[in-house]
Amino acid sequence: MADDPTKPASDFLDQSEIDKLLAQSVESAAPKQHFVRANGERADVGSSFKVEAYDFRNPVFLSEIELRRLRILHEDFIRYLSARLSLFLRMELSLKMAKLTTVSYTKFTESLPSPTHLCLFKAEPLFGVGILDINPRLALTIADRLLGGRGHSVKAERYLTEIEVALMEDVIQIILEEWCAQWKSEQELRGLIIGHENNGRFLQTSPKDAIVLALTMEVNFGDCSEQIQIGVPYYTIEPLVKKMQARRQKDATVSKVEKHPAWQASYDRITVPVRAEWQAFELSLREIFSLRVGDVLEMPATQLQDTTVLFNGTPKFTGTVGLDTDRVAIKLTRKLPSGDSNHVKPDGRKSP
Repeated sequence: MADDPTKPASDFLDQSEIDKLLAQSVESAAPKQHFVRANGERADVGSSFKVEAYDFRNPVFLSEIELRRLRILHEDFIRYLSARLSLFLRMELSLKMAKLTTVSYTKFTESLPSPTHLCLFKAEPLFGVGILDINPRLALTIADRLLGGRGHSVKAERYLTEIEVALMEDVIQIILEEWCAQWKSEQELRGLIIGHENNGRFLQTSPKDAIVLALTMEVNFGDCSEQIQIGVPYYTIEPLVKKMQARRQKDATVSKVEKHPAWQASYDRITVPVRAEWQAFELSLREIFSLRVGDVLEMPATQLQDTTVLFNGTPKFTGTVGLDTDRVAIKLTRKLPSGDSNHVKPDGRKSP
């Protein structure tokens, strides 16, 4: 049906008003979401803060920046450890980082192979117990080398004997010393072996939901290629990580302290050569060679009013030359800016 032209124009709605009414109806129909901040205050969705998903079953306490810094620290640890073990075993041993991540204590212990050799250690004075996992094939190969063998890979899959465990303690102590040495800029640590195990499923050194920083290294020793894992609870290294963050922030903060020039008493006896000169005119080389004693060089009378005063060869002022009783004096009239290009050096070249 056609619109009635006699109807008042105010009874019609334009497109913008229709869109506004539709938007209001949608907002009233949708429930308004609220968020609660850490301090207990309510906040709307449109507030100026970012909401991120968080998995409480697999929490991550380290940010990407912190994990990257720990990766750099452990790369240095692996490089130094590889060189030291090679010298100790008198045979090349190469290490490479395979993985550095954070996992729960349960997942870390469940991922340990069986059979394996586990060393429980502490980094005094920190709290918590760390786990060092060495594959038995690698441990037996290293033990064979320590007993004078050529370091050939041992194919047997078995637990280590007491003698082999005692031999491996020297190697494990080197690993702990190098790992503790990487934290010396934050705190002095001392690695201490507190026990050995051969099955990780029955370990109870940390709560099941504790977060562990797990480092996996690939080891190539002779014809043996296996892995070494180090698992340290996050609550153990948390004080060191906080100190690292504080030190990084302190180094990144540039102190803007305004320094004012001050006169020192030691400046009183320093002598500076002072010279006054004119830039009179230019002569050709032939005219200079034709000069003789007694020749008179005419200079303009205004030249006396444009005398340059130099301190230690650097032009600083211009002035007027005059007589003060029986002495020649210069009255300073203007201070020259730094790097004045009008000054001519003694070698005849102008200052740059």
